[in-house]
Amino acid sequence: MNEQEFAELAAGYVLSALSPDDETAFETARRQHPEWEHHVTTDAATAALLADDVADVAPPPGVRAALLAQIAAQGEPGDVDPVSSASGTTPPERSAALRSDHRDAAAETETTAPRRWGARVWFALAASFAILVGVGWGAAFVSQQLNAPASVVALNEIEAAPDAQAETVNLSDGAVATAHWSESVGKAVLVTDGLPALADDQSYELWFVRDGAPISAGVFATADGSTTALLDGSMEPGDVIAVTVEAAGGSPTGQPTSDPIVAIATQDS
Repeated sequence: MNEQEFAELAAGYVLSALSPDDETAFETARRQHPEWEHHVTTDAATAALLADDVADVAPPPGVRAALLAQIAAQGEPGDVDPVSSASGTTPPERSAALRSDHRDAAAETETTAPRRWGARVWFALAASFAILVGVGWGAAFVSQQLNAPASVVALNEIEAAPDAQAETVNLSDGAVATAHWSESVGKAVLVTDGLPALADDQSYELWFVRDGAPISAGVFATADGSTTALLDGSMEPGDVIAVTVEAAGGSPTGQPTSDPIVAIATQDS
């Protein structure tokens, strides 16, 4: 066992989350390498700090299912063929036999015990989940990461696209609006800061203005003057992204009833 492997197991040790085999290997390495003890001390102090004076919190039901789905999706490392990696001139017939024996042995091992690499993946995810949910903010944090709003997911997709574009406008009341779009993704997101809250009988409505014709793209409200809003429908190059103030739920006529407070022209990438 090297120091990196010892450090990985140290977190599981302080959480009492090691398998019997891993715990035995860990204790052996701990006796043999007292200079690595700082990993145990640090992890124990961190776990104590996180757990100090924190009330128990029940995680949202969806968090466990989502994490287990991610764990199940983790792949296993590929088998290494001992024949192809060996030196020398092994006859083809012997090579084939060795490969067959190796595959049979690997299959038997998989049915009787998890691979150590797979156990590391399970432990890393399970330990992270235990630590996060064990503290008050953990459940909310995990839930937010696994259930990000569609607008945030779309914004991430756009920003990761090679043809991502953005345009910012400053409004007369000091608010700022930035349109993000990508032709390859086919989506557009409007991020605002400083827009005033509207009356209960009003909504901000998004529009694609295409060839001079407005196409409703949904409504949104501001939270503390800020919002990240995904426009409904597919964006096309050259669309103008606009915002108007309409009746609650959107214009009853399907057409803007007021002048746009935001108008941002998109363009080909």
